[in-house]
Amino acid sequence: LAMAGIESSYTDAYGQHRNVDEQSLLALLAAQGFDTENEDEFADSLALQQQNFWQQLILPVSVQRDDQPLHLELRVPLQLANEPLRFSLVMESGKQKRFSLTPVDGELLQVHQDELGEYHLYQHPLQHLDLPLGYHRLRVTGPSGQKAEQSLIITPHHCFQPAAFQQQKQWGVSLQLYGLRSERNWGIGDFTDLKQLIVYLAAQGADYVGLNPIHALYPAMPEHASPYSPSSRRWLNSIYLDVTAMPGFELSSACQQQVSAAEFQQQLQQQRDKDWVDYSGVMQLKLPVMRSLYQWFVEHADGASQQAFTEFKQSGGDSLKQLALYDALHAWLYQQDQANWGWPNWPEAYRQPTSAKVKAFAKQHDEDIDFYCYLQFCADQQLAAAQQQAKDAGMLLGIYRDLAVGVSEASTEIWANDALYCRDVSVGAPPDPLGPQGQNWGLPPMSPMRLFQQGYRPMIELFRSNMQHAGALRIDHVMALLRLWWVPKTADDARGGAYQYYPLMDLLGILALESQRHETVVIGEDLGTVPDGIRDLLHDYGVYSYRVFFFEQAQDGGFISPAHYPQQAMATLCTHDLPTLIGFWHCDDLKLGQQLGLYKDDAQLQHLFAERHRNKQRILDSLHGHAMLPEDYPRQVEQVGMEPVLGKALQLHLARGQSQLLCLQLEDWLEMTQPVNVPGTSDEYPNWRRKLSHNLEQLTSSADIQQLLQQLSHCRRDELYSL
Repeated sequence: LAMAGIESSYTDAYGQHRNVDEQSLLALLAAQGFDTENEDEFADSLALQQQNFWQQLILPVSVQRDDQPLHLELRVPLQLANEPLRFSLVMESGKQKRFSLTPVDGELLQVHQDELGEYHLYQHPLQHLDLPLGYHRLRVTGPSGQKAEQSLIITPHHCFQPAAFQQQKQWGVSLQLYGLRSERNWGIGDFTDLKQLIVYLAAQGADYVGLNPIHALYPAMPEHASPYSPSSRRWLNSIYLDVTAMPGFELSSACQQQVSAAEFQQQLQQQRDKDWVDYSGVMQLKLPVMRSLYQWFVEHADGASQQAFTEFKQSGGDSLKQLALYDALHAWLYQQDQANWGWPNWPEAYRQPTSAKVKAFAKQHDEDIDFYCYLQFCADQQLAAAQQQAKDAGMLLGIYRDLAVGVSEASTEIWANDALYCRDVSVGAPPDPLGPQGQNWGLPPMSPMRLFQQGYRPMIELFRSNMQHAGALRIDHVMALLRLWWVPKTADDARGGAYQYYPLMDLLGILALESQRHETVVIGEDLGTVPDGIRDLLHDYGVYSYRVFFFEQAQDGGFISPAHYPQQAMATLCTHDLPTLIGFWHCDDLKLGQQLGLYKDDAQLQHLFAERHRNKQRILDSLHGHAMLPEDYPRQVEQVGMEPVLGKALQLHLARGQSQLLCLQLEDWLEMTQPVNVPGTSDEYPNWRRKLSHNLEQLTSSADIQQLLQQLSHCRRDELYSL
């Protein structure tokens, strides 16, 4: 279990010590490649893993901090301990260094004995190499010509923080990009809507706009819309493209003919008028026009634009090709049979990206594949333009992106790198008061061992791509850097899971390196059960904590004053998984949960109602205690509904707090009631589809909203204001 990184016991949300049952442990070991059929085979499997480990002269990857002495670990058979080894170091810059070492001259750290012989682990200091931050390649050649290679990663010990953080506190908003309404979009929020909102908010003093995950989903199946169950976290969701801003829109006669048709215009207006995003309807409008624009680009774009597209494809490498191939193949197979919802259910011949059938498809449909590459090219350009707009408008951070914790089983990421993922288990959460059965999110996790063997490249690429065109990045469920709750598919529910550990220090170092290189602030969503010392470690690495007002309660049940929140944190009232302010205060979420059958019995529901009533009174008491409400404002919760004075007081109360970052939600300014997402549901509620109640033109012309935003800016700058 220790070698596999599986914890056989844990402390639950109630503080009770729990042991994981044997069947769950065996299932998790099997998911990582151990043979668990019987004790002998398991012992052989474990011994083979150990032998493979000790037979490596150097490990595939070594992550070391720049403020600690650089060192090299060597594993050699005893008979080679006195034999010199030759090393070649290729720095990220291309500069090379050569040197030799004799293993026995180093410090002996460990001795291992197995049926193949005795092995020694030596450590050698390498301070003389004076390596800069970055990704370097270390190659070693043994006396008999054996070779090994290591990715040597030198990292900073702190994530990026702007110097401006020393002068004042910042505020911004979070939004579901798809939910933006405007008089010009095609039924879903897009990157041009984002630019328009950025200009308005920057003028009011905002420093960032936070987005839902904008990861690539499934163009062939638009209704699979959860941003937290993506196909690829490296690439973008092309549905957010503003088609009218793509090259050639005004110049393409085919495009203009499509768009100007009376039927098209009628359908376009219908999509704009809908209160919930119709993903299929939107894609039926967008995809044909985007194909026309791709054809125009191929035939008429100037040389510089063509070269930029070529360079984009080259820099995207295999990952971009795999996404485009997947999207093209998925569309082709799904059109033939809707049972082909994803690669695990495709005909066997198409389940491997390197199969003969897939290669033949790629050859025959190279234009379709190039089209999906082009959509990524345009999406990248439009996102970059939005970030540049934010900087030009004076925002400190600009776009604040969100990195989901995993990908769905039918994803491009797993199809392209199946060996990395453990498909017999799923990520989730152990039982807690709101989820007595635990949670199963249906996301196959990466294997820590295989991630290490791949030199952490998948995580490097994830951090790097999600910091593109962003001043801040939220890591959803940041505890995943340390551990994830793995649930075997054979388990009855999520209670049959266990914690699987990951190489936290290595991943934090890589996160800090990419953060510094991209000048991107990192926010770690550290809600739920957090082991002792982890928040301190994240703080030391410059990762900002994520503090939700409604969760910040003292032991006596009272709400902690935002003045006592950590400075290195982002404070927020609500999240996408919580009700809006009105929904919370009026218990709309509990009523909806009752309608959807989310509670086991009426007693549980009544308990939640009673607890909500107590919490509302505590909040009202706290607001009065901090003089955030007028003296004559009611003091008993029975007398108070959620209305503008109370809503504004809550937001300004949080704005006056200690945390460096404040993030509020557009829907609370619009006094909306319906939630974005109802956790624990799939088809019962239209998650990830709700649009804002007002369009951008109305929102940005509201005098009440503008007054609130000006007060927020004053609070963040510690200026006086009046309620």
